[in-house]
Amino acid sequence: MASPLILAIDQGTSSTKALLVDEGGRAVSRAVVPVAESQPRPGWVEQSAGELWQSVRRAVAECVAPEQAARVAGVGFSNQRESLVLWERRTGEPVGPLVSWQDQRTADRCHELAGSAELVRSVSGMPLDPMFSALKARWLLDAHDPDRRRSRAGELCLGTVDSWLLSRLGGEHLIEVGNASRTQLLDVGTGDWDPRLLELFGVPAEVLPRVVASCGPFPTVRDLAPLPDGVPVLAVMGDSHAAMFAHAGWRPGVVKATYGTGSSVMAIGGPPDAPGLCRSIAWDLGDGPVHAVEGNIRATGRAVSWLAELFDVPADVLLAEAADPGDVHFVPAFGGLGAPWWDPGASPVIIGLTLATRRAQLVAAALEAVAFQVEDVVAAADQAVGQVSVLMADGGLTRSARLMQLQADVSGRAVARSGEHDLSCLGVADAAGLAAKLWTLGELERRPRPADRFEPALDETDRAARKAAWHEAVRRSRPSGEGSIT
Repeated sequence: MASPLILAIDQGTSSTKALLVDEGGRAVSRAVVPVAESQPRPGWVEQSAGELWQSVRRAVAECVAPEQAARVAGVGFSNQRESLVLWERRTGEPVGPLVSWQDQRTADRCHELAGSAELVRSVSGMPLDPMFSALKARWLLDAHDPDRRRSRAGELCLGTVDSWLLSRLGGEHLIEVGNASRTQLLDVGTGDWDPRLLELFGVPAEVLPRVVASCGPFPTVRDLAPLPDGVPVLAVMGDSHAAMFAHAGWRPGVVKATYGTGSSVMAIGGPPDAPGLCRSIAWDLGDGPVHAVEGNIRATGRAVSWLAELFDVPADVLLAEAADPGDVHFVPAFGGLGAPWWDPGASPVIIGLTLATRRAQLVAAALEAVAFQVEDVVAAADQAVGQVSVLMADGGLTRSARLMQLQADVSGRAVARSGEHDLSCLGVADAAGLAAKLWTLGELERRPRPADRFEPALDETDRAARKAAWHEAVRRSRPSGEGSIT
């Protein structure tokens, strides 16, 4: 009898990936399908919910050969978080665009609700910030159901990307608990929608999905050829949570950074009120929620891709030509700064420009911005979970060995780069295979995880000087003029 396979699908900001994994956890095949985004106004970032679903169908068709389809024992989904979709319950058709996690159209609402910031933080685990879903929910409902009549009547569904994709399979309106914890509408302690937050953001309970564990129950596969209808969906996780799971992140002392369009630095445990960090539910495999502290950075890979768009040059070509940035510093505060600053009023700045500055210096400054932003969050994690001696790194931008060495240098700590770039796919495949009983948690913990190790090569005096220059650039990007982490 042919051995079983697990299919993992990661619906991300810039692409949808599919990964077929065998019973030893090895990748058998993979596919990547790009997805578009639009910026109809300054600060607005949208995607087509319909295109996301079609990209999933295409990625599956390109990844799974017809002769492999019958061997797929289960499917796992990971997804971009905080982005929000509103759709018609009866027809399943989207009402308007998907509003991206990157979107800043609700920044002014943060100021209006500033008096409730402590309540929001203490209940949801998140600072009041337009990145999270709650303000997007309010905007979508104000635009399409201003009196909330249709929402309360159950005619509309509101959900994150996992909820939207699951809805394409039919059945009940659902959301996975880790994704729900990123909406800013969930009590992160109880795992239930919080009535105070729903009232504050103007979101009727009737429009929201039912919260379920990361192992479901979920609907079975439908309309994902060549998979036969009825294949079970065994696991769903937010992309950053899935990457943490792939690192066996439940082990004490594991801190990881995922380098994507933005970046997430995450550690399991930590206090509920860690300065500069959020508190999320990483996953729930049926034994109760596992909490994590996390810092989210809005623009890391996006800083590089912005330069690639500006110069009309492929990003890998730009990365290859990066030179010494000299005194050039780039703070890519597109839509403000995320962790540990949480300042939606910050503006992008490039300082230190001279007539001699060339493209190579700007690219190098963008890479430094990635490394410094991640280090600022890791420094906050130091305070929350103890000294971080090794940073686990994953995501597409880690292909740059220059960036990984730079990260080690500015951090003063070792960086272990995962040998698997599609770690969100691999993590949700691990969780799905666990549900299918193809392996145990102990076997996952003992599984080899190839990684390249980068050791710091910068002396402490130079490191401190470079950090001080970076924080001066951060200070100049912020209306408050603050450039030190408190």
